[in-house]
Amino acid sequence: MNEKILVAGASGYVGGILVPKLLQRGAQVSCLTRSPEKINARNWPGAKAVKGDVLNAGSLAEALKGIQTAYYLVHAMGQGGDFEKRDALSAANFGRAAADAGVERIIYLGGLGQTEQGLSPHLSSRQEVGRLLGQAGVPVTEFRASIIIGAGSASFEIIRDLVSRLPVMVTPRWVQSRAEPISIDDVIYYLTKCLDDKKTVGETFEIGGGEQLTYGQMMEKVAQVMGKKILMLRLPVLTPRLSSYWLHLVTTVPMSLARPLVEGLRNDTVCHDLRIRDILPLELTPFKTAVESALGVESSESRWTEAEMTAAPPSLLNQSVLENLQRWPCSTPPARLFDAVKRIGGATGWYYGNWVWRLRGALDRLVGGPGMRRGRRHESDLRIGDAVDFWRVVDYDPGSRLKLRAEMKLPGVAHLEFQTCETESGSMLEQRATFVPHGLLGRLYWILLNPLHFFIFRNMARNIVRRAEDF
Repeated sequence: MNEKILVAGASGYVGGILVPKLLQRGAQVSCLTRSPEKINARNWPGAKAVKGDVLNAGSLAEALKGIQTAYYLVHAMGQGGDFEKRDALSAANFGRAAADAGVERIIYLGGLGQTEQGLSPHLSSRQEVGRLLGQAGVPVTEFRASIIIGAGSASFEIIRDLVSRLPVMVTPRWVQSRAEPISIDDVIYYLTKCLDDKKTVGETFEIGGGEQLTYGQMMEKVAQVMGKKILMLRLPVLTPRLSSYWLHLVTTVPMSLARPLVEGLRNDTVCHDLRIRDILPLELTPFKTAVESALGVESSESRWTEAEMTAAPPSLLNQSVLENLQRWPCSTPPARLFDAVKRIGGATGWYYGNWVWRLRGALDRLVGGPGMRRGRRHESDLRIGDAVDFWRVVDYDPGSRLKLRAEMKLPGVAHLEFQTCETESGSMLEQRATFVPHGLLGRLYWILLNPLHFFIFRNMARNIVRRAEDF
């Protein structure tokens, strides 16, 4: 097989698993991205990063040139604001550009739900995207799925976090809604196998794992696999807004993602159309087996927190930059010093004042930020795009440089950068915290916290050096 394939959304959870499978088939795979370095960091031999943004129609023509099949795995949910408008604009742009480029088909992963039920904005948007992708004439193969079970899946992590952190749960009405969860392996099977069957072109299929379960039943089964006991107390007056706050505070998901997800949970998401099971026969993975597999993975190669933002951070050009700079000598070689640097965050912590970082994370959760619960994908391995607690890796040169961008709620844009270099006596750590304030509030924030920042950042740099020297 030598088909030319483009994947839009390769940095997301499903895309990050799909791309290697397509490469194994022998396809020529291009990954549409605003940040090529992020795709290049994934170390997918044979995959090509092409720059483009689905919100910018003019950036798509070159990326789609010569492409036969395009996968569309993009969604704006979780980025705040009016995600429905961004979803619609992105899909319309991509569909038109694909038609102009002569793309033969688009394959899209959307969401289950019956329109007569009065779909939530999230589910309605997912189905509208499927329609808009094909509006310009390119045949669309649309797969509609409910909860995807796999290590790194946002939906699965929500259920896992609820079960592991709350032995007693006060549950809203939506725990009685029915879903048909499907394992990530089965999703990838459908997404790749449909390439071999022309009967799937231009069709919409519902895919599920064959077991229809309420959310309450799913939580009970996950608890059984985890060896835990949970008690659920139903509280019908718990509103979607209160439920989303509850999910945000207890699980890893940010408020911008929790709210649309909760609103979607009022809808049953089960399969009614089973045609795909005859067209692409598959021994479906049982729910319990999928859960056991997901829980057995210590660190997922692909995770929902790595999904690319649909909007870039504000430009820092011509804006005042406030900074805290620390330089500390180290008696070890640069490689050993950087090994301590790259382990920062997650289980390792922040080398000084971890209780302060946890308090800052808790306050961030209260105001709708990601907080510290995202952790990190791997305890020592990093790549561009990784989440590190409430930071994001935006630049990474293994062995010498790490740059993080803050994603907590702030009146400005903050970065934390580490560089190591060799000296006559060993190495040197340069640690630079920068902040571009937004207006007067941003400046007041920096001025008030500057004494605390100086104390924390100074001791953090010192302890990184000490850790390297103790290795």
